[in-house]
Amino acid sequence: MTSVAPVILLAAERESAQVTDWAARVGWVVGLGLFVALVYWLMREGWKWRGTLQGDLPQLPTAPEPPGAARLVLSGRYHGSTTAGQWLDRIVAHGLGTRSRVELTLSEAGLDVVRSGAADFFVPVAALREARLDKGIAGKVLTEGGLLVVTWAHGGELIDSGFRSDHAAEHNEWVETLNDMINKTETEGAR
Repeated sequence: MTSVAPVILLAAERESAQVTDWAARVGWVVGLGLFVALVYWLMREGWKWRGTLQGDLPQLPTAPEPPGAARLVLSGRYHGSTTAGQWLDRIVAHGLGTRSRVELTLSEAGLDVVRSGAADFFVPVAALREARLDKGIAGKVLTEGGLLVVTWAHGGELIDSGFRSDHAAEHNEWVETLNDMINKTETEGAR
């Protein structure tokens, strides 16, 4: 009889595995889904609110019919536009905040920005202010000199637009050519 008592004690100590509480698990998943949807909705409303605040920005110019001979052509990505000197102050009005593929064409008339999936725009040569290499713009940070940033005037504001070529070696040529055009335009305007 003494050998049966330890077996009974062991059997009494064993319990069955915990049963999953599906109602609680489903409740947590639904709650998490609702929280994610709320955060997404708030982000979307913030984007629309920013666009409303920037509503005083005039419509973007379009390229002239005879754009002239292309001096430089670049294929790459458009990463967005910000208020000049404020690399985190994204401009979203008129689609300037939409990242997209881009074809840049520089002619004597100015800079033609053709974007897939977003509105195209044109920057007249008289509106160009500066071109430089930088490392970041509104949510996109690259290595030093990995981003071509063009500063231009529109509607009384200075705007920085960031581009990255598929071939980053082209950036230096773009900076030199754009700055030469800007200096030439300023010199002719001073006469």
